[in-house]
Amino acid sequence: MTRLVVIGASAGGIETLRGLLRDLPANFPAPVCIVMHMAPESPGILPSILMRPDGLPVLHPRDGQPLRAGAAYVAPPDQHLLAEPGVLRLSRGPRENRFRPAIDPLFRSAAQSFGPAAVGVILSGNLDDGAAGLWTLKQMGGVAIVQDPADALFPSMPTQAARRVDVDYSVPLAKMAALLTRIVSSPLPAAEGAPVPDHLDVELRIAKNDHSGPLGVEVLANPSPYACPECHGVLLQLKEGGRIRFRCHIGHAYTVDSLLADINEGIEEAMGVAVRAIEEGGLFMAQMAEHFQASHGDGYAERLATAIGQARRHADAIRTLLRERESRSD
Repeated sequence: MTRLVVIGASAGGIETLRGLLRDLPANFPAPVCIVMHMAPESPGILPSILMRPDGLPVLHPRDGQPLRAGAAYVAPPDQHLLAEPGVLRLSRGPRENRFRPAIDPLFRSAAQSFGPAAVGVILSGNLDDGAAGLWTLKQMGGVAIVQDPADALFPSMPTQAARRVDVDYSVPLAKMAALLTRIVSSPLPAAEGAPVPDHLDVELRIAKNDHSGPLGVEVLANPSPYACPECHGVLLQLKEGGRIRFRCHIGHAYTVDSLLADINEGIEEAMGVAVRAIEEGGLFMAQMAEHFQASHGDGYAERLATAIGQARRHADAIRTLLRERESRSD
């Protein structure tokens, strides 16, 4: 079986991927699939940024495109990239860890279809997308690699992956291309990969947006007390390799870190809405106080002035909390 290299990157990923692809030989003897976190509205120019004239061709694949050695396939904006035997699939399945494309679906598909022939690489990035997928890839007999966190522009992703997975290699970017070339040029080990577990089929059907039958997501885990930040349905709590992650019935998936990031964003948005509502209420009360001061002498204007002072104190208190949250996240 031909080897397959799957790579995940996020913050700092463009510079890191350019360095890696620059160092890979043009006749690299395996296909390379890349997921780089990007906004849905991204213009789709990443292949032109990453490609060099005398290096590997870099392209956005089409759905059903054959996998070829010596080419790098980059997930297009707002589509998951999945690998099947000899072919690539694109899907607008549910977001995972707040992203589409996400790293975990690509790594799981490589684990299912390629087993010990899959080579997973986690590069620079924030939070921990890719750690669960790399764990699955390793469980199926594949090779797990992370960029040395001390060498990464943003060390969180390789750090979290190395904490969760018994990685085979942790190397700086300068040594990554030589390592990958050596691995994919070596014969596959005689040992076969583990049988594909049922839950992996379920999760890949979700990523493929396959509604040909019941998704069966309820068999993955038990309901948690938490709601999905995206669709507000119940999140199911999965235990995998000693770690917890979450998925809802629609299929949105979260690690603990990505769920916490989404919850924090929701809290900060709600606090911003509260400040705006209090300020608008204060402006209204100030205008009414002026009106009643001129036309009434029953003390109503004074009561409004007191309420205005309370509103300002409340808004200032929320602003202080927002500043404290921002300083803790820096």
